[in-house]
Amino acid sequence: MKRLPRGHHSLSSEFVAQNQRDRIVAALTESVHKRGCKRTTVSAICSIAHVSKTSFYRHFGSKEDCFKASYEAVAERLRVEVVAACAKRTDWAQRVCAGLSSAIGFLAREPACASLLLGEGLRGGSGLHDHLQQALGSFVPHLREDAPALLDGARPPQAADEAVLGGIASLVGRHVADGEAERLGEFFPDIAEFALTPYVGPVEARRIISAA
Repeated sequence: MKRLPRGHHSLSSEFVAQNQRDRIVAALTESVHKRGCKRTTVSAICSIAHVSKTSFYRHFGSKEDCFKASYEAVAERLRVEVVAACAKRTDWAQRVCAGLSSAIGFLAREPACASLLLGEGLRGGSGLHDHLQQALGSFVPHLREDAPALLDGARPPQAADEAVLGGIASLVGRHVADGEAERLGEFFPDIAEFALTPYVGPVEARRIISAA
């Protein structure tokens, strides 16, 4: 996020304020990735964002508030990409694979975002685990829609969908914590098999993945 030009300009005060806020949010994400939560202070955030502490507190009441805003912003960016990828597929299995591929691609391209969402950022407290659960919950309808029935013809309970998504987050988070965010694409087959197997079985899951 670039700084605005110094001196006189024709930009509105609303635009300037939003630009400052966006830079602060991006700066926290970068700092958490490079320094960890404990060393991500307001001073560190302001230094990266090129704003004063006065400007910081004009937008956020505390570092914790900034954490929440940054987490929500990154989660929304991920959600938008995944939903767009899912919308291009009508077949359930293809939709799941497309959504997973999009999510993994985003996190691999944006390791700082991956660290905030599923790694170091969760150590920041501020109820971020609750925000993670909310973010995961927003994907449940996309996993549930048109999901194949179980052998007895029943639909999997929603708790099963939530458990699958939680497991995916745990698998990806483990790689992120190990510093492997940029290599997430290598782990797509294993993650996709984990996602598909509860619905179609391991053999069919592997066939779908090999054809994806």
